[in-house]
Amino acid sequence: MEQITNKLKSAKQVCIFTHMRPDGDAIGSALALSYALEYMGVKNEVCVETEIPQNLAFLEDLDKIQRAPKEEFDLLVTVDCSDEQRLGALQDTFYLAKRKKIDTVNIDHHVSNTRFAKYNFVRTCAANCMNIASFIEYMGAPFDRKIATYLMVGLLTDSGNFSHDDVDEESLLLAAKLVKAGADIRYLNDKLFKSQKKERAALFAKTMSGIRYYHDNRFAAVYISMENMKQTGADQSMTEGFVDFPLNIEGVEIAASILEVKRGQYRISLRSKEYADVNKMAATYGGGGHIRAAGCMMFGDIEEVFDKLSYLASQYLE
Repeated sequence: MEQITNKLKSAKQVCIFTHMRPDGDAIGSALALSYALEYMGVKNEVCVETEIPQNLAFLEDLDKIQRAPKEEFDLLVTVDCSDEQRLGALQDTFYLAKRKKIDTVNIDHHVSNTRFAKYNFVRTCAANCMNIASFIEYMGAPFDRKIATYLMVGLLTDSGNFSHDDVDEESLLLAAKLVKAGADIRYLNDKLFKSQKKERAALFAKTMSGIRYYHDNRFAAVYISMENMKQTGADQSMTEGFVDFPLNIEGVEIAASILEVKRGQYRISLRSKEYADVNKMAATYGGGGHIRAAGCMMFGDIEEVFDKLSYLASQYLE
């Protein structure tokens, strides 16, 4: 932490990357660090390869986020990203920076992190925003309302609204500190988990009507097709959280959502309830994440994908 903090404070221009198809923890980590650096007088910019999901559209200053760097930088920081492939198109910029001998920093909380940067701070915890909060405090930057809000967004989304089994005393103490600094939990809960567009509601209904169950109902999977997205007017950014519905069904231990990104290519989100290690499941197909939440990409015919996931899940069900 001391090494990385010194790098952050002495940099002339910092570029902050996070993973493609970002969630609340990715955006919260990036923007909180960005504003803390501004407070310290360090110029910076935030880049994400893909567009911001619909459930985060209410956040302030999203126009600060760009698709690619506009300025020359002397320090590249990735947040909430387990490996460089998760950067999407930005991984080319990451590799170029390494070839130019520009220092790279990796601040993350995924158990599957590959320590891909020159300087790595990887600590598993409920949300990467907890790591970012530690760095902000260590740098001596204050928690104002804006930074507290970004950190709380990450904490709420990655902890499952404080319901996951990795929520601990540190998570709750940080939440209390953020509330004191101005983060409004009621408002954020409404925006993150309760408000939705009618297009998302229509896609949700179509998707959940087709839940498939396997292995005595211990594994449940849903398929989000491009055809259903087209019919309902929804887009990929509106599918965040779909996997949680089948997971909450009584008796289900592992849930999967299969998002069709193009013909023959699917983004898989995996969740488990009590004991199954979905990080290891995702690693079978080159993915990763957390023990209870992970993801990967799969290819082929959709029925083949269902069959492969069903067989894979059977290996991790007691």
